[in-house]
Amino acid sequence: MAQAPEQGWADWIGRAFRLARMAAGAALLTLVALMALWRFAPPISSLMLARYVTGRPVVRDYVALERISPALIASVVMSEDAKFCRHWGVDWQALGEVLDDADEDGPARGASTITMQVVKNLFLWPSRSAIRKGVEIPLALALDFVWPKRRILEVYLNVAEWGPNGIFGAEAAARANFERSAASLTQGQAALMAVALPNPILRRPARPTARQARLARRLSGRAAGAGPWLDCLK
Repeated sequence: MAQAPEQGWADWIGRAFRLARMAAGAALLTLVALMALWRFAPPISSLMLARYVTGRPVVRDYVALERISPALIASVVMSEDAKFCRHWGVDWQALGEVLDDADEDGPARGASTITMQVVKNLFLWPSRSAIRKGVEIPLALALDFVWPKRRILEVYLNVAEWGPNGIFGAEAAARANFERSAASLTQGQAALMAVALPNPILRRPARPTARQARLARRLSGRAAGAGPWLDCLK
């Protein structure tokens, strides 16, 4: 006896849901495995992977947090996520303020913490969307639970895009811009490196615009007094 059309559709929808659950489960297991692996092994970002696949260069020299200038660490934290040591992966207050601003004037700024940026760099796609943000938030909470703060910051400083032509990470950026290691950056150089992060393709730390130089001077003052904000890194 032939199936009724309604029964055929119901079976098809049921199979589709089962396949979707299996795909979601496989994706979740993959993310958990990568989080566990990259807790110890040097990771690569989705942007690096895309460049490898398309044959474009990737310049990156992974270094431990101990081999990165304290001035750069302080400058990046104060510039990108001053409450890094105070939240569990998501700055809910900043996120709420952004949502309020978006209701009135449209989205004017982001509220991504360093942890959220690590999640985006390692596991997600670069374009902005509500779907990506919805996935990013729970993954950031999970990553902050699984990894210590020092590891999160170390990975961020090693996978962040930091210049044109495939420059990733603090070590490669320091050598490309100042011909020195990330460990030997001065306070001024560290601040210029940090203010380049929001737009690493156009902002060149070694050739700053007047606005970049002004931002770097202000950031240097904040970074010099950042000690109480960095207690989770001790």
